[in-house]
Order: sequence, then C-alpha cells, then structure tokens
Amino acid sequence: MGNLQANEAPLAPKVLVIGHRGASALRPEHTLASYGKAIADGADFIEPDLVMTRDGVPVARHENEISGTTDVAQHPEFASRKTTKTIDGQPVSGWFTEDFTLDELKTLRARERLPEFRSTAYDGQFQIPTLDEIIDFVATESATQGRVIGIIPEIKHGTYFQKAGLPMEDRVLAILAAHAYTRTAPVEIQSFEIANLRYLRGKLGKAHPNIHLLQLLDGVDEHPYDVVAAGGKLSYGDMMTPKGLRDIAGYADAIGPNIRAIIPLAADGTLGKPTSLVHDAHAVKLELHPYTFRPENHFQAKNFWQGSDPKTFNEAGSVAEIRAYLAAGIDAFFTDDPALGRKAVDGR
Repeated sequence: MGNLQANEAPLAPKVLVIGHRGASALRPEHTLASYGKAIADGADFIEPDLVMTRDGVPVARHENEISGTTDVAQHPEFASRKTTKTIDGQPVSGWFTEDFTLDELKTLRARERLPEFRSTAYDGQFQIPTLDEIIDFVATESATQGRVIGIIPEIKHGTYFQKAGLPMEDRVLAILAAHAYTRTAPVEIQSFEIANLRYLRGKLGKAHPNIHLLQLLDGVDEHPYDVVAAGGKLSYGDMMTPKGLRDIAGYADAIGPNIRAIIPLAADGTLGKPTSLVHDAHAVKLELHPYTFRPENHFQAKNFWQGSDPKTFNEAGSVAEIRAYLAAGIDAFFTDDPALGRKAVDGR
C-alpha cells in the first residue's frame, strides 16, 4: 500500500459522506427507513434514485423494474402487468413503475435487493416513497438533528421516460422549488446521461446556487444512452480524458465515476495505483463523487478482506478502503453504510 500516498488534496472544503440509496447495507434501499438510518449514522447527503409513475409522480427506486426491490410478484391483482420492455437498448422483464399509478405502488412493500448478502428482516414493512415525501422527511430530520442534510437525486433513464411521455427534469425542478427546504439546502442532481444535465444547467442558470449537477460515469467502453439514441459515438472513456472533462466542466459541478476508475484493481484483485482522473478532474475544477463503497468482503479490494467468505460484513476493510481513496483526493463518496464512511472521514 506504500504507493497510495496522498498525492491530491480534495477541492471540496469538507469531504462529504453520501448515503447510497440511504443506508442500503442495513435497510431495504430507497425507503424512508433507509434514509433515516443514513441520517442517524451521520450521512451528509442521502440519495434517492428517481423513476416515474403512470400518473407522473417521481418515486424512489433504483430501477423502474421493481420485482427485485418490492413484493409486486406476490400481488395477484398485478400479475397481468408483467411484461418485457426495452430499457436503454436492453430487454428487461418484470413490472415497471410507469405502468402503475402512485396509489397502486403504495400498496406494495419494499424488500432487500441483495438477500444473498444482506438481511431480509425488514422485507414487507416499508412503502415506496415519493420525492415530495423524501424532502419532507429530510427537512424534519434536519430540524431534529440540528444540521443541514443534502439530497442527491438521480434522474434514472432520462431519455426512456421522455420518450414514454413522462419527462422527469422539469417535474423534479418544480418539486424542489415547491419545498422551502430544497430552496436553500444543498441539492445535487445526477444523471448518467448528458443532454438532461445540459438542459438542467440552462434552466437553473445562476439563480439556484444550492443546486449542483453531477455527471455520472460508467465503464470506459459504455456510452450514455442519450448519445446512443442520437446516433453518437461518445463513450464514458472519452468523457474521462482531459478534453472530455473540460466539456463536462461546462455544465456540471462534479463527476461520479466508479471508484475503480480512480484506483483500479490489480489482476489479483488488490488495490492498484491511482489513475490521473482525480488530478485531471480537479484541474478543470470538477469535484469527484465516486460510487460505491460497500461493507461486505465481496465488494472490497482483496487486500482489505477479512477471511475468505465474500459475505463477511467487514467494517475495518471498508474504512481502510475508503481511506485509500480519500488519500487520492476524492471530494465526496457514496457508501451503503454511512456510519463507516463517517468513521473513515472523521477518524483520519
């Protein structure tokens, strides 16, 4: 580990801990229970991924296909809604939020997405929350805790929902504007697409200094779906070059790469040497908010494992791994267990 010296300082005055889908290692993701646990455990921001209902309400699910995160398959009244759709060029089968009204979705209950790694003890207890409900909840928690808690919503499948007649961008801005809390508290809107972030930048202008934009980045050979839909060739790899980063800096405040784009894994699964991504992004004044640190061995670099069981909940390993990335100069990070993120940042 000697090669991981702190060669970059963060741009951010304070490195922020983002509760990825809440405290998703400990509660079913994208539930008020998950967000509440993240806040109690010290998260600076909580992250709702947003998809649309048939009646145009943004709700929190990682995907619009909900068989993995709800009990929809156990509801005979919805059996006929099972279908196959093409989402961002890929066939996906199951039940989709845009085929349900909000009232119908409220009859479902959340379940653990990774039952092979995480507890199913909370399955069946919690509803799917709307963005409005999440903002009210965070505002209340903020008042209770006596500290400001940011919200970092992700617009999922922007092009898909636009083509389905359920565009999300203006709807999200209207909801943010309708709540006193999100008119002042830090908000960062994220997307794996480009066009919607450029659109949002145009709409926001300089009038909303509390709202920032985060360009998410996937694998180097993958392409943003709006680029694909427009017949373009730009890849996420292109976007991570110095020129690509300069382009992003024209409309976004930060990039959200996979953690392994910052420090990749070596062939043996241990942590390798940092790439130039932090340096190159900071050079054009972009912060780095990478995803995702997870507490189980399976998701960690091999040198941090405790024992050989991939399912082992490895608190020390997660803290050590996060600290290696903090030394590389990241400005914020997504973690499934914000208590460990807090420990990694505060205990340095």
